[in-house]
Amino acid sequence: MFRWGVLSTAKIARDHVIPAILESENGVLAAIASRDAARARALADRFGAPHAFGSYEALLASDTVDGVYIPLPTSDHVEWAIKAADAGKHVLVEKPLALKAIDIQPVIDARNRNRVAISEAFMVFYHPQWAKVRDLIAGGAIGRLRHVQGAFSYFNRDPDNMRNRPELGGGALPDIGVYPVVTTRIATGGEPKRVRATIERDPDFGTDIYASVSADFGTFDLSFYCSTQMALRQEMAFHGEEGFIQVQAPFNAGDFDHHRIELHDQRRAEARVFRFPGTRQYRLEVEAFARAAGGEETPIFTLENSVRNQRVIDAVYAAGAGGGWAEI
Repeated sequence: MFRWGVLSTAKIARDHVIPAILESENGVLAAIASRDAARARALADRFGAPHAFGSYEALLASDTVDGVYIPLPTSDHVEWAIKAADAGKHVLVEKPLALKAIDIQPVIDARNRNRVAISEAFMVFYHPQWAKVRDLIAGGAIGRLRHVQGAFSYFNRDPDNMRNRPELGGGALPDIGVYPVVTTRIATGGEPKRVRATIERDPDFGTDIYASVSADFGTFDLSFYCSTQMALRQEMAFHGEEGFIQVQAPFNAGDFDHHRIELHDQRRAEARVFRFPGTRQYRLEVEAFARAAGGEETPIFTLENSVRNQRVIDAVYAAGAGGGWAEI
């Protein structure tokens, strides 16, 4: 059994990843660490972890842990991923891994010199609905793909929330703009060549709170918007010459809406629905990572994939500042 340690008591760990570890077939929750020892102990007791540490360093030094999940603020991801790898731990680090693509190379170097598994925690990579979308497109179910549309938004103006604090890596693009990009790349196997964007920033926080993005993939286009100050919405649609695919809950499947894909086939004048009841993408994520860390040939989201995805976000910021197309 893969022994997990968690660095911090963050909400995403409490609500999603720790429960996934407890449900998993090949992992156990071994330890929680926090800069506040009492908080670490409280969360460890809540979830039945035998060890609690009052510092991240203490957990990394422990031989009771095989690998760590890092849900720290984005600004801390690279630093602690490298420290964990140098301590000989496998690392699943929350997205976005970094705020610039160039910052990921030191993490790749740490992975290679320590021979550990490191992966950015894109849980959507493991959900079977995206394999289905990929297979439908590749199989010609909608004919030639021409356009992808995406949306991801929620409303949050809490000044203490890390998503609204630029020094912690806050902003709509790092938090949720990465999802329309990564799922389009997963579903199509394509990479964008250039992007253009309109970006709006909050006058008080300084973070990007809205982005409207166009990406040129060569044979098709992606257009999406994301916002941290709009009503809750998420959707992805893949529109071809002979049909389209609509993903009802593309990012938070099971929470935002049911796990459901609709294939609209214009040739046959029919619609088909694909459902994935009982799928838990966070559980699939931690199980796949544990297998890969144990040496099995299991696909995980690689750091090289992280670099490619982050280059798109870097280009979106550049396009928003420059007012035209930005090459990737």
